[in-house]
Amino acid sequence: MRIDRTTLHDTVFAAVLAAASVALFFLYGPQRLVAEGLPTGGVRDPDALGAALVVAACAPVAVRRRRPLAGLCAGLVPETLLAAFGYGGGAAGLAGFVLLYSVASSGGLAAALGGLLVSLVTYAAGAAATPVRAGWSEHVVVVMALASVWGVGRSLRLRRAYLEELRERAGRLERARAADTRAARAEERSRIARELHDVVAHHVSVMTVQAAAARRVLGKDPELAREALSAIEHTGRLAMTEMRNIVGVLRTDARAELGPQPGVRDLPALLEQMREAGLPALLHVEGEPRPLPPGVDLAAYRLVQEGLTNSLRHAGPGATAVVTLTHRPGELDVRVEDDGTGQAAPAERTGHGLVGIRERVALYGGILSIGPRTGGGFEVRARFPLKDGQ
Repeated sequence: MRIDRTTLHDTVFAAVLAAASVALFFLYGPQRLVAEGLPTGGVRDPDALGAALVVAACAPVAVRRRRPLAGLCAGLVPETLLAAFGYGGGAAGLAGFVLLYSVASSGGLAAALGGLLVSLVTYAAGAAATPVRAGWSEHVVVVMALASVWGVGRSLRLRRAYLEELRERAGRLERARAADTRAARAEERSRIARELHDVVAHHVSVMTVQAAAARRVLGKDPELAREALSAIEHTGRLAMTEMRNIVGVLRTDARAELGPQPGVRDLPALLEQMREAGLPALLHVEGEPRPLPPGVDLAAYRLVQEGLTNSLRHAGPGATAVVTLTHRPGELDVRVEDDGTGQAAPAERTGHGLVGIRERVALYGGILSIGPRTGGGFEVRARFPLKDGQ
């Protein structure tokens, strides 16, 4: 069975204190006081009963950290009997000080005050019962000693509590920082996933449509097929450039070719690319254009990009897409609609890209609506709130 080291240390301490107290009990008996010319004052000669009481007063020190208040009460009983029987307690009173210190340093305030009160009352009872009379100065010294020991114990208790609170606070801050770090990493992963999807899905969709068109006209019109293949090459290079920029930002050992993020100013080029891919697309701008916050500018561009990509993939042959930007005071309205007659169900028109668009719009406090239009076709619309002056 494993023995608690704290209990072992307290037991050894109690044994040493008891041995020293018994030695002092016999050493400073009435004969020694007479030899030194000091008044005996009715002190009783040391005997086996007195030694047993001294040992009993020191024994509770062994449990001073497990049961401090109970040990104090148990130790004060033999001390009181020593005083009542007229023995010279020797160093047995040290056990009472040790136990009072343990109560003050390890218990709560109520237990500590109770221990001090019990010690003072027990000392007063012993002083009243003993045949050995002491002056008031000696009583004052003992009371001050008890109060000092109690104060030192309480100070240590408060210091330990303060240090424990600091450790707990540091632990809470560390856990909060770790949680914030995890949340930031999750948000960054979501942002990177959105960017990669917007880049890859758009360009790959355009390349897929152009490759299908080139395959259909390869035997009939080689020149038109060559133009489609050139468009595929150009789109692939754009995709590689954008992906290289994203990966370059992520890698710390490589310098990214930094450039401005796309925005509504780049919509004409985007629509031209969609027209080359076979989707007729028109752009309407209503209201007075004004500078947009960078985040809203990028979100609006990605929304149009994703909406046109979905129209290209699902609207069917002969469909036309219309992009409408409406600038209002305090709001930007972005709408992408097509008149497609494709047979894809609406649920199939809302994949990971539109989920990413929903996250972007929510990030800037916007309102997003996605669904089929009345009379046919599909619509993706978002309204972004803008602060005054934007």
